[in-house]
Amino acid sequence: MSGTGEPAGAAPARGLPRVPGFAGRSAGGSPKDEGKALRGGVPRAAHAAFDPDGSRPDAVTAVEESGRGRLPELTPLRVGRMAATPFAFLRGSAGLMAYDLARTPVTGIGAQICGDAHAANFGLYGDARGGLVIDLNDFDETVHGPWEWDLKRLATSLVLAGREAGADEDTCRSAARDTAGAYRRTMRLLSKLSAQDAWNAIADEELVSYTDAHDLLGTLERVSEKARANTSGRFAAKSTERTEDGGRRFVDAPPVLRRIPDAEAVAVASALEEYLGTLPPDRHPLLARHAVHDVAFRVVGTGSVGTRSYVVLLLDHRGESLVLQVKEARPSVLVPHLPTAGFDVPEAGHEGRRVVHGQKRMQVVSDNLLGWTTVDGRPFQVRQFRNRKGSVDPAALAADQVDDYGRMTGALLARAHAHSADPRLIAGYCGKNDELDEAVADFAVAYADRTEADHTDLVTAVREGRIAAETGV
Repeated sequence: MSGTGEPAGAAPARGLPRVPGFAGRSAGGSPKDEGKALRGGVPRAAHAAFDPDGSRPDAVTAVEESGRGRLPELTPLRVGRMAATPFAFLRGSAGLMAYDLARTPVTGIGAQICGDAHAANFGLYGDARGGLVIDLNDFDETVHGPWEWDLKRLATSLVLAGREAGADEDTCRSAARDTAGAYRRTMRLLSKLSAQDAWNAIADEELVSYTDAHDLLGTLERVSEKARANTSGRFAAKSTERTEDGGRRFVDAPPVLRRIPDAEAVAVASALEEYLGTLPPDRHPLLARHAVHDVAFRVVGTGSVGTRSYVVLLLDHRGESLVLQVKEARPSVLVPHLPTAGFDVPEAGHEGRRVVHGQKRMQVVSDNLLGWTTVDGRPFQVRQFRNRKGSVDPAALAADQVDDYGRMTGALLARAHAHSADPRLIAGYCGKNDELDEAVADFAVAYADRTEADHTDLVTAVREGRIAAETGV
């Protein structure tokens, strides 16, 4: 044997070409060293910076601008939900935060980012085998952009959630620091694995132990129990009634669920044909065993309120329900701010396709009925509704659980980013010590303070009648 591990006398390697879509052979250097070198231009401590400029939109203007193109009758409901708490304001103001983040330091390392990676956008959902997966679960704003934006939004949300939960300021800052620390350590772990092992890393049943989030176990078990019962069948049983022909139809439950005119329902149902074409052919026989029975409008979320969102009731031969959600896909609010951070604006395309492809790039396991379609010229995403979904309300956690939740979500975010960015590159930049963790925590506290001030401005505007809000829904 030779010193290189090749058999003695072995023939030289073939002069094979580099195949597009595959990596080239290593020619010296390493992604880890490249990432480490980026610290020279963007020191890790620089991520603490948050210095809003004088052109920053005020909170009320930002909320009004984000409502353009939404259904005007639902705008007061959206404002009311955002005005509830500072954390709720953050949830509905991804565009305003993107404006601010675009003026903070970035390394230039790109990844498929969630774009709205706050702490309430992680949760449980069912896989095709009936198991439960923990992961990011909202991708309306997903785009290729700076990985730092997701991490800073997540850390900020933990500070705000902690404050709402009654945690002291040290605990809230620790939650932000631990979020960044878990992200950094997980990325470092992934960087040491083979490409395939890194792609499928951190089995969900081991995640709580890996992130030392043992105080969350009871909470996650309760959420899991509820998630298993959160199915299409249960939703349909509560939200539909029997029709004379033996089928079922949705029952009005305003303002969240309402029946729609026949022409609107026909347009949504007809759009399912295009949706089928976005699914792998092996899914078609499953849907072919279900008939479309009804369509209704259903309000969702906080940031999504005012977008067009429908639920479609499907029944199989036994009368068992499968409900699809057909949700309008608007352009990502991050896109206008990407050039400021040195990133290209993506080519225009179907926004539902963007959401679906972004979700599949970030999740280990995705909804097997995820697709997209077009209704009356507007892009929509399509997915299963109530697919055994469950979530932790981070603002309702006990104070001593907030940092545990931060560590868990930080690890999940690193795993998601590592699907599209080389973990060796990000790990090389983040390094071994806690310099980045402290900087992100400083930013998170400062931005949480700014969010609280924005929220106060919105509440004042509501109280003075300058912007309409509907509360208690």
